[in-house]
Amino acid sequence: MNKPFFEQEPELNVFGEPMALCSANPVTGFFRNGNCITGPADEGRHTVCAEMTDAFLAFSKSRGNDLSTPVPEYAFPGLKAGDRWCLVALRWVEALEAGMAPRVVLKATHQSVLRYVGIDVLRKYAID
Repeated sequence: MNKPFFEQEPELNVFGEPMALCSANPVTGFFRNGNCITGPADEGRHTVCAEMTDAFLAFSKSRGNDLSTPVPEYAFPGLKAGDRWCLVALRWVEALEAGMAPRVVLKATHQSVLRYVGIDVLRKYAID
């Protein structure tokens, strides 16, 4: 029997397990629920749970995505080194290629990231 179009498969991490929380302070995720889950509305695929560094924040800003400046009208506090945040998968890959990739929390990183980068590479950047 086919599932209704609105019923999604369970959100799993890179190990095929249920997703762990990425961050509740600041609250991250495309859906602002602390998890790096995704859906059709998330065109960027905010699926990599990463720990911010000053180097990555500067890199992201240089690429046109300023994650360090607060934007109160969107309830965005601005990030600092040590914060965990759900990054766009291709931005993380771009940072990897530039030598600026932040470390990742594999248990909180969505399995869809494996379409862009192998688990062996992710393990080299793993916090957990």
